[in-house]
Amino acid sequence: MTDERLAKDIPTGSIDLRESTSVLEKLVADILAEADKQKASAAEVSVSEEVGLSVTVRKGELETVEFNRDRGFGITVYFGNRKGSASTSDSSRGAIAQTVRAAANIARYTQEDTCNGLADRELMPKTLPDLDLYHPWNTDARAAEKLARECESAGLNHDRRIVNSDGAQVSTQQASRVYGNSHGFIGHYLGTRHGISCVLIAEDDNGMQRDHWYTTARDSSLLESPEAVGAQAGKRSVARLSPRKITTGRFPVLFSAQMSAGLVGHFLAAVSGGALYRKASFLLDSLGTSVMSDHLNLIEEPHLPKQIGSTGFDGDGVATWDKNFVADGIVANYVLSSYSARRLGMETTGNAGGVFNITLKGDEKPFAELLADMGEGLYVTELMGQGVNSVTGDYSRGASGFWVENGELAYPVDGFTIASNLKDMLRDIRKLGDDLDLRGNVRTPSVLLGSMTVASN
Repeated sequence: MTDERLAKDIPTGSIDLRESTSVLEKLVADILAEADKQKASAAEVSVSEEVGLSVTVRKGELETVEFNRDRGFGITVYFGNRKGSASTSDSSRGAIAQTVRAAANIARYTQEDTCNGLADRELMPKTLPDLDLYHPWNTDARAAEKLARECESAGLNHDRRIVNSDGAQVSTQQASRVYGNSHGFIGHYLGTRHGISCVLIAEDDNGMQRDHWYTTARDSSLLESPEAVGAQAGKRSVARLSPRKITTGRFPVLFSAQMSAGLVGHFLAAVSGGALYRKASFLLDSLGTSVMSDHLNLIEEPHLPKQIGSTGFDGDGVATWDKNFVADGIVANYVLSSYSARRLGMETTGNAGGVFNITLKGDEKPFAELLADMGEGLYVTELMGQGVNSVTGDYSRGASGFWVENGELAYPVDGFTIASNLKDMLRDIRKLGDDLDLRGNVRTPSVLLGSMTVASN
């Protein structure tokens, strides 16, 4: 049966990846045995299988239907302190042996690195928590198309100034991931991720503006309705019409909840092991020092049920646990894998592959009170460009949003740049909003900064 026929006729929810998990675990065990047979001193294997459906509608017409089902193997072998990696999508015995051999050949010709190797055996999880991440959505292309049409229609009908659409999309994905290593640990987890999104274009006498909205969740029952997504995309697009220019100066800046995640992301990148041991960070030697306002805490909670970033182990197979990266404004932990920890003479934080459910917490106020505290300034809803220097912390990016006057949103603005240094920005976070955005792995509310340089273009 072709992929096209599958996409049209088979609900993705009827494909249950739980049935293939034991097969993947057996393949991981076989690959580790093959690595041992080829005289590797240690090995680790990561296997993933994914299945999904994505349907896009534009201007009431079906535009794309995509069905995917993929399986891939990443194999790493060690010969002492030498390391080699190879990957394949072929699970046949011959292909596995050939891929292990390729990784072994790479390892034999690479330079020794005393920091290479598996994470310590005692760091592997003894049991895995039930994180409730797997909720297949029993939908097919026709049903997804209907939802996408409803979403776009709600947006187009929201306001007569909505004149065009860049499309509405409904997607559903399932994934099964298995990791194993020579310590005898083999762990797996299943997860789903579903979403609805819409991008709309509004127009008035002063030109066109585009904006979007989306919802995403592990469980489709927790998604916003298609109509709500479309209406919000329409509302945001219309609100941006007839933007004005602003004068250059220093003003308070309020980052929207969606834009604040990027600010936290810059911090996390700066305290990640790779940036630190390469000395490519503006926060070198910052552990135990104050880098943020003292009311702020940055918390990682990997075991939250049904959340996007939840996991029982990291990319090294190390058990995950709750921790603070920032406690009362002070750097409490770096973001470390086993390798980067060894390079720094430290212990892993269980963050190989990244962070898991990061939340920024601190002194909160309702959004309206944040605007009142600003009095006059900028509310930033979109950032453009890549003007961030990770070594010095210099920050300069194009932006658009709304001008705030007398503690209220006054009118849309665009064509300006906001600039500062990330060290100063992190210390100048005055208050947080009560509008925490839970849709991603880095979960942030609105963030109010005391002042930044605003330059009109």
